[in-house]
Order: sequence, then structure tokens, then C-alpha cells
Amino acid sequence: MGDALNSAIFDSHDESIYQLQTKSPGPQGALPVTDEILRSYASGDLFGWTQNAAMGWDPARLGGPEILILSTHGGLRAPDGTPIALGLHTGHWEVGLLVEAAARELQKLGAIPFTTTCSDPCDGRTQGTPGMFDSLPYRNDAAIIFRRHIRSLPRRSGVVGVATCDKGLPAMMMALAGTKELSSVLVPGGVMLGSMDQWNSSSVQSIGAQYAHGQITLEEAAAAGCRACASPGGGCQFLGTAATSQVVGEALGMTLPHAALVPSGSSIWLDMARRSGRAVMSLIQRGIRMQDILTEAALHNAMVTFAAFGGSTNLILHLPAIAHAAGLSRPTREDWAKINARVPRLVDVLPNGPRNHPTIQVFLAGGVPEVMLHLRRMGLLETGALTASGETLETVLNWWETSERRARLRALLKEKDGVDPDDVTRLAIREAGARELHYGAAALPGAMFLVAWIEDTPLLGVPACGLYHRTTVLDLILPRILAGERIGKKELAFLGHGGLCQDCTACNFPHCAFGKGA
Repeated sequence: MGDALNSAIFDSHDESIYQLQTKSPGPQGALPVTDEILRSYASGDLFGWTQNAAMGWDPARLGGPEILILSTHGGLRAPDGTPIALGLHTGHWEVGLLVEAAARELQKLGAIPFTTTCSDPCDGRTQGTPGMFDSLPYRNDAAIIFRRHIRSLPRRSGVVGVATCDKGLPAMMMALAGTKELSSVLVPGGVMLGSMDQWNSSSVQSIGAQYAHGQITLEEAAAAGCRACASPGGGCQFLGTAATSQVVGEALGMTLPHAALVPSGSSIWLDMARRSGRAVMSLIQRGIRMQDILTEAALHNAMVTFAAFGGSTNLILHLPAIAHAAGLSRPTREDWAKINARVPRLVDVLPNGPRNHPTIQVFLAGGVPEVMLHLRRMGLLETGALTASGETLETVLNWWETSERRARLRALLKEKDGVDPDDVTRLAIREAGARELHYGAAALPGAMFLVAWIEDTPLLGVPACGLYHRTTVLDLILPRILAGERIGKKELAFLGHGGLCQDCTACNFPHCAFGKGA
């Protein structure tokens, strides 16, 4: 057995391996050089053209704008999508399709696309292993590699950065921010679909612990572990670092409108890549560079939008790094506190309830531009900031508000998942004349409680838990309202002292910890 194995390793005995040639006539045609080009171009520029022809590029088409497409693509897919070699995670598994779509569009526009990659690790895969020690350092390493790739194409006119997931996307944003003299567009890698079994890529990471504590059976663990990542590509279904980075990238203006949280592998996802190719060519023609987009106003908008989404706190590490790479002032603790004091959380998405919508539903509901419509109405955005579309945020939001895309996707969300994105209760209350409105209470059940005042008249909004819980936050607040007390943000926050109903068999309310803050 050993001899046979060694024989197969040392020599395959395939006769075709000896059919060799040592010379070739090389590509046909001629480089479109001129007297001026030969005298003025660097030797590397000329040799680069020679290599382009060797790789099969039509030499007659050389001389057009060179665009570098950077990506975090990982793994090797067959043309039908089946795996030949796996990637480290789903987020970068289909990213190569975005690269291809952008490249083909750039070719149509007369550009010469190049692509390089620096793939990224997965925090989920390395949980509980020494691999976690490489997670955050990877971000800085990758950002440097991406910048070296950009510099290694000396005649580049622009960059398209295609990336997703926890460290790869922040690294890409740092690299594009650090090459601020170039025209660049960020293409986020999208998200995976939700699972019909109700497990998601966050909850499934605890199946070992749940099984060990007798909370699920062996069969349930096996099925959940197989199905939770419901589609082959895209970042996780929850608003972790990966999805939050997509939100922040769009809020910074680095992407096209409504680019964050697109379902990976879908037609609308590929369409985004093609339009991003058009956008970078437009930016080049108009002389708009990354330094024109990444400004103090853009940084402010990103912080405000981040707060409204209630995103991953890891972005408190990543956003200052992006700002530093762009030559902007890094946000301080005081800056974050000021923003968070002014901006309410508007988005209900995994892992933040109460409904825990997956990220694809946030995308269909309107994603970043939809949230920004509310933020603009509240006067919290710098709408003069320029975006990768070449237009200001004000123009982008005006387009979004009346766009067919918005109307049709929101209708699709209601049709497919029964989620109504037009539930505008709070907006209606404000338009009815409310001068004081507070949403959210540090008490369970009933954390999504609402209290508003229209002059001296109180208006209370009870979440759905009021239908099936005997005692909710309403039982804490209503007696105080009836006693003539004016409940505000401070009083609601104080409910955090206690504030958790234990569903005791014998209810002793209000003589319990649940009413402690009352």
C-alpha cells in the first residue's frame, strides 16, 4: 500500500505531461505606443502594457483608464456555484461575482479593470481558539496590503473596493480613506437570507452550550447547525460588526445609495456592482475624489446613522480608524456621548428587539436612506455632504423619498414577510402636535413603551406584549399618570432599577422588584 501511494504521489504516469513547448509567438498585434509615450512613461508603465497583452487583453484597447477592483474574495466556486475549495466564511464566498459584474461594466465603458484580493478571517469560525488573536490585527494588516495593491498599479485612475464582514470591510474603508486623492467607490458584500427555521447565524453559535445544558436535543442541534446560514453568501443576518460596517460605509457616502445589507447573490446585488462601476467612472470624469466625500460632515452623518441603527459597538474602534486614515479628527468619547444623547434608536433588527428583524428586512424597508429620511426630518444630518453618487446627501434623499425602488421594495417586504414598513405611529404623533415624545423604557415586558404629551394631554403607546402579559410597563406608568405626574425620559430611565417582570406564579405587584424603579 505504501509503495503504491508513493508511486501515485511521485509520478502520475500521465503521458500528456510530457507534451511541452518551450517557445511561443506571443500575442498578436502591437502596443499603441507613441514617441511621447516611449520617451515619458516609466519603464514599469511600458512593461505593464506588455504584461496586459500577455494576459490576453487586446493591445489595441490599451491606454484607457485603469481601474483597480480590490476585494476580500475567498474560496473557489465552480461556474454553477458549487464549491471547489471553501472560503473561511460566507461573507466573501460570492464576492467574486460582484468583482466580475463591476469589471464587465468597466470594460463596456472603455476602462481597463484589474483585480487583486486580500481575503479575510471569520470571528465566528475562530471563536474559542487562538485564531481570535489574529482578528483585530488583521484589519490593520489588510488595510496596509490594500494600499500597497493600489500603489502597485501606478497608472490607476480609480478604485472599486468590494468587501464584507467584520474586519475586511473596515480594512477596505481604511484603505480607500487613506488614498484620498483617488476617485473610489465602496461596494459592500451584502447579507445572507434569513432561515425559515428561525435560527440565525448568531443563535446557532451557541448550539454546543444549549445542548450541554439540555435545552435542545441532538437532532435539533444538528438541524439548526446545518440550516441557520440559509444562503451560501453574504454576511450574517444580524446587525453585528459586518452589517454595521456596511451601514456606516453608506452613511459616510462611500457607497451608492441603498447599497448596505443587499441580499448576496441576488440580481439587485449584482446591479449594485454594475452601477458602482459606472459611478467610479463618473467620479473620475468629474474630478471628485475620496477626500471630497470623506469630510467632517460625512463623519458626523456616520455617527448619527450608527446611533439610529443601534449597531455593533465595535464600530467605535473602526470609525475612528477610518477617520484617521482620511486625515479627519477622530471622534472622542464626548463626541459619541453627544450624538447618542440626541439620536433615538429607530431600527428593530437582530440582535436588538423587540421583533428582531433580519438584516434583509431592514434592506427591504429602505435601509440607510430610509433611516436618514427620519434623521433629516429631525435636523440631525449634514445634508450638504457629497456621496459616491457624485451628488449631495440632500439630493440622494430627495430621490429616495419618491423613487420607484423605495415603493416597490417596501411593498415586497409586506407581501413576502407581512412586515408593514409604513407603520408611522411616532411620526403621526409628532404631526398631531406632540412637543414631548419618549420611546423605549428600561422595563420588561414593555421595553418599546411610548409616552407623549400634546400640551397637557398624555398619550401612551403600549407594545404588543400588553396583549398577553398580565403585568407590563403600563402598570408602572399609568398610576403615576393618573396621579397627575408628568412622565419623561428621566423617569423612564429610572425604571432600569428593577424593571424586569419575573412572571411569578403569585403576582405581588407592585410589591416586587419589577416596580422598584417606580
